[in-house]
Amino acid sequence: MEKTKIIFFDIKDYDKEFFKKYADNFNFDMTFLKGKLTEETVHLTKGYDVVCAFTNDVINKENIDVMANNGIKLLAMRCAGFNNVSLKDIHNRFKVVRVPAYSPHAIAEYTVALILAVNRKIHKAYVRTREGNFSINGLMGFDLNGKTAGIIGTGKIGQILIKILKGFNMKVVAYDLFPNQKAAEELGFEYVTLDELYAQSDIISLNCPLTKETQYMINRRSMLKMKDGVILVNTGRGMLIDSADLVEALKDKKIGAVALDVYEEEEDYFFEDKSTQVIEDDILGRLLSFYNVLLTSHQAYFTQEAVDAITLTTLNNIKDFVEGKELVNEVPQN
Repeated sequence: MEKTKIIFFDIKDYDKEFFKKYADNFNFDMTFLKGKLTEETVHLTKGYDVVCAFTNDVINKENIDVMANNGIKLLAMRCAGFNNVSLKDIHNRFKVVRVPAYSPHAIAEYTVALILAVNRKIHKAYVRTREGNFSINGLMGFDLNGKTAGIIGTGKIGQILIKILKGFNMKVVAYDLFPNQKAAEELGFEYVTLDELYAQSDIISLNCPLTKETQYMINRRSMLKMKDGVILVNTGRGMLIDSADLVEALKDKKIGAVALDVYEEEEDYFFEDKSTQVIEDDILGRLLSFYNVLLTSHQAYFTQEAVDAITLTTLNNIKDFVEGKELVNEVPQN
C-alpha cells in the first residue's frame, strides 16, 4: 500500500521527536520542515497529500490556491485554534482538521503559575539572586486567600482553573456566553455580568476563545471598570486584549500587573530565538520594558502529556481521512 505523504511546517526538534516516536504505527511518509508555511515556502507542498501546519503558519487565499493546485487533500492543524486559516477561501477544495483539546490541565496549571509568579515577583527574585542581590525590596505581593478571581470562559480549562483557585480559598466569579450552572454549583462559583466581574475581581484570567464578540474585549473602556491594581492574566488568545490600550493602562498604573502567554502579533516572535535581534514591534518592546509584566512565549500547553496528545490526535485525524472514516475533528467550512 502506497504511503500517504505528509509535509510538516514550523517543526521544532521536540515536535519531530514526538512524531517519529509514533511513526512506525502509521503508514505515512513524513517530511519535516523548520520553516513556516508562507508564500515563499508553499510551493514545497507539491507532490504531497497532506499539509500539517501550526498556529503561526500563513494559510491565506494565495497559499490555499497553491495547495489546492498542488493536489493537497487535507490540511491537518496540530493545534486547537484555526484563526490563521482562511476557511472561506478553501471552498471545500480540501478538508481541514484540528486538535480541539489536548491537556486543559496543562494550561490551567500554567495560568496559576503565572498568577503566583507575577504576584509574588518570583521571576524578579530569580534574576536578583542569580546576580548576588538578596534584597526583597519591591517584591511584596498579596495573599490569594480571600481574594476574588474573575474567570472569563468556563470551558474545560476554566473549570480546572477554578477548582485550583478554590484550593487557595479564593472567591470565584465567572462570565461565559453559555453559563454552565451545574459546574457552578459543583465547583462553588457564581456567574456574573462582565461589568460585575471587572468591578469585583482582584485577578482576571482570560480563558475564552477568540471570536468577533471577544476580540479586544479587554480595552480602554473595560479596563477602566476594573479595580485599581488588578492582575490580568491571558493564556487564551492574544487578540482578546488591545495591547496598545494595555500599555496605556500600565503607564497610568490602573493595571497592577500583567502575565501574558499570548500576544496579538506574536507570529513573528514566539517560538523563535530573537535574542540577537532588535525587537521591531514597538508595543511588544514596551510591554517587555515594564517591571510588572511577565511575558512568556505561548508555552502554557507545553507539557509531555499535551504534546503527546497533540501528536497522536493529529496522526489519527490523518489516518481517519485516509481510511475514509468520519472526521470527528473536522473544521466546518460554512
